[in-house]
Formats: sequence, structure tokens, C-alpha cells
Amino acid sequence: MTGKWQTAWQQLVFGMLIGLAALIAGCATNPVTGASQFVMVSEEEEIAMGREAAPDVLKRYRRYDNPALQAYVQSVGEQLAQRSHRPNLVYRFTVLDSTEVNAFALPGGYIYITRGLLAYLNSEAQLAAVLGHEIGHVTARHSVRQISAAKAAGIGYTIGAILLPQLRTRVAQDLFNVAGTALLRGYGRDMELEADRLGAQYLAHSSYSPQAMIEVIGVLKHQEEFEQQLAKEEGREPRVYHGLFATHPEHDTRLQEVVGEAEAVKTAETTRVNQEEFFRSLDGLVFGDSEQEGIRRGNRFYHKELGFALSFPEGWRVENLPDRLIAKPREGDALIQMDVADLNQRISPREFMVNRMKLGNLAEGEEIRPGGLEGYTAFTRINTPFGKRRTRVSVIYFRNQAFIIAGAAKEDMAPSRYDGDFLATAQSFHALTEQERPLASALKLRIITASAETGFAKLAGKSNIHSHAEEQLRLLNGMYPTGEPTPGQKLKIVE
Repeated sequence: MTGKWQTAWQQLVFGMLIGLAALIAGCATNPVTGASQFVMVSEEEEIAMGREAAPDVLKRYRRYDNPALQAYVQSVGEQLAQRSHRPNLVYRFTVLDSTEVNAFALPGGYIYITRGLLAYLNSEAQLAAVLGHEIGHVTARHSVRQISAAKAAGIGYTIGAILLPQLRTRVAQDLFNVAGTALLRGYGRDMELEADRLGAQYLAHSSYSPQAMIEVIGVLKHQEEFEQQLAKEEGREPRVYHGLFATHPEHDTRLQEVVGEAEAVKTAETTRVNQEEFFRSLDGLVFGDSEQEGIRRGNRFYHKELGFALSFPEGWRVENLPDRLIAKPREGDALIQMDVADLNQRISPREFMVNRMKLGNLAEGEEIRPGGLEGYTAFTRINTPFGKRRTRVSVIYFRNQAFIIAGAAKEDMAPSRYDGDFLATAQSFHALTEQERPLASALKLRIITASAETGFAKLAGKSNIHSHAEEQLRLLNGMYPTGEPTPGQKLKIVE
């Protein structure tokens, strides 16, 4: 077939693919616009998807243990949802016990906000803006539209492979798979802007100011700037919020327009802010690490529930993950990881390494007694994030559990220049003392009233925030980077 005729044939076939996909999928009415919309997921399937995914969310993140706060967030969210384009859905709003600054929605009305994000909001109106934005993703069926597009890409490939043999190649198949996956990686600017527009409408219909949407974007933009500063100081990638403000700047013209449109549908002369009620709900909110996952204090780590403490090398950045601790130097050329496993047999720490961990070729092994506990340390070669490396592994027994501390360096040198740090970390492990128990308690937000003498530098000097206390207090109170409180103003501090 000549090039010209082949191109015409391909155009005809791909036109048929679009028609066939639409025929297979059918059309549905968009709940927001009322227009016909290409989807391949029914509302019943959408709800089922959210229902099945919800338990997985709570496996990754715990539900924050504060029934009063959970009920408050649910009540704010329900007011908005009842005035949305899909009031028939049963919406569930859940506060997650996570330091992440994030909020997201599953299909069918499952909406989540982290305590990490809550801490930086400063009114009920701002909380409503975040929830309204996520409700907008649900009402516009954004996840369903993405899933449908991805399914269509798969159908298009299957039909095309029959009609066009050249699409049967592995390379072509990989390209279709990549295209389908890319559709699910994020909502994209248009969908985020639509969620902003819908959220602003729901705010207006609920007597909140639509401008709260822009306030939240400003608060989170400042939080992002601070996170980028920290990441640069610590030599890592920044962890930033995925949605509400990630796709457009605070002064984006289109954002200002969609929020401005909602001003025309406000239902009351006055608008609700409800800062005092919001602050009452936040008083006592855990800030930073939770006691259930252990508390970092600089390079030290304390775990009240498990009853232990240890120290990492000075200046190393410690990540507190749900299933392990990881510490790295600023250069990122070494790491120490601590895991824990239950003991089920009365075997020695060395036997645990050999029998349970399946480690072979232990070298330079010796018994250790950190804090008077039973332990063993040795070198072995195992797979690490740097590849297969000579690794110091230490196993320490405490309360019927084995604490496994492994250290490896990027450069596979023997002896490693970091080995003293690896061994010192293992040797620092000990049972939590009575004097250390207060250090194993979580930091919490407290609400105070500013006086004429109140300033952030003075508050930072008394704060339990380990680093950048002054900047963090300004962020928490919406006055970053240089604002100062006024007398009589309610403030969040950290104790």
C-alpha cells in the first residue's frame, strides 16, 4: 500500500475506532453540565469502586482518633454536598492521621483530608473550600472520565490491532499502555480548574465566601515555598500537595474568574467564616509525628508505645515511615534503616539473622549489648537502594521483638567511612527511660490570644518545634513569611 493510501486508510480506521468505542461505551449525562458525556463506568460501578478502595486508604493512613473533629469535618462537608450537583450520594469525609499536606477524593463520595493540611487552615470557610474542591471532583465525575478514557485507549488498541496489523507489534502495544496509564496520573489543569469553579459555587450556596478558595491556595502556596526551602536544605525532593494549588498560581486570571462567577450566586448578605469554632476544633490537634508511629526530635527517635529510643548520626535526615525508619546524610550517599519483626522462637540474634533473615556469609560478627539488651552485629552483602552492597546488619532483642538496623553506603568501600555511624546507631538503642517519656509525646496545637507583646520570634523561642519554629508558626497562622500578630488575635502555637 502506498504512503498516501496507507495514511487515508489509517485515518478511516481511527475514525471507526472512535465510533466503535463510543458505541461500546454509550453516553451518559454529565451531572454538572447536563450535556451528554462519553463514559464507560455507570454510577453504580463508580460508587462500588470507591467503596472497594476506601479500606485500602485506611491501611495506608490511619483515621485520626478524634471523634469530635471527625464529626465537625463531616458536618461542614455535608452542608456543601447537599448543595452540590449530586446530593443523592452519601458523602463520607474523613480526617487522616498523616503529616502530609493533602486532600483527595475517591469515586462515589469518599473524601479525605489530612491533619497535616488542617493545621495550616485558619477558618471553617477555608476548610469548606478544600472540601468543596474535592466534592467538585466527585460531582464532575473526573475520576470516571479518566478511567473511561483509559479504557477507550485499551479498546482502541484491541480493535486497531485487528484492522491494522502494524499495531500488533510489542512497541505499539507498549505505547498504548503508556498512553492509558498517563491518563490516570493526575486530573490536569482543566479538571482542577473545574473543581475550583464548582467548589466556589458550593461555598457560595452554603453562605461561605468563594474567596476562601483563593485564601487556601495562598496558604498552601506559602507552605509549598517553605517545603521547597526545607528540601533544598536537606538535599531531597520537595513533597508538595497534589491538587488544589499545584496546577495554577495564586493570581491566575482563570482562577480569579471562576471564583468571581460564584460571587453572583451567594445566598446571604453576610458570609460565614467561623474561625472561632474552627479553632476550637483544632485545639489539641497533633502536629508532626504521632505517638503511634514514634516521635522525632532532631536526630533522636522515641517510641512510647513500643518503649524504645535510639539516636541517628548528627545532621542526618530521619524519615518516619509507617513500617520503618530511614536516615540519610545530606549527601544521600548512605542510609540506615530500622525495621521490627516479632520473635516466635527462642533463638539467638545471630541465629535470627541466619534462619529468619536468610543472611549468609556473615563477616566480622560479634555480640553487642546496647542498653544491656541482647544483640548481634555483622557484615553481609545484600541488595540495597544503591545495589548489592556490603552492609552492616545489627539485630537487637527487646520485648519479644527483633529490631533490625542495617547500614549501607553508596560507595562499596571496605571498611566504609560510615561504619562508625552504623554501629553507633545500633549501640544507641535502649529502653525508653522515665526521663525520656515526655519526649515521646506528640506535639499539639494550642490556641492563644495575642497580646501587645506577642510576636513570632518570642513565641518561637518558647515553642517545642525543633527547627524553623518562627517560619512554621507564621505558616500555621497564615502570616508567612514576615507577618506579625495583632493584639486580640487568635493564634495557633505548638506545645
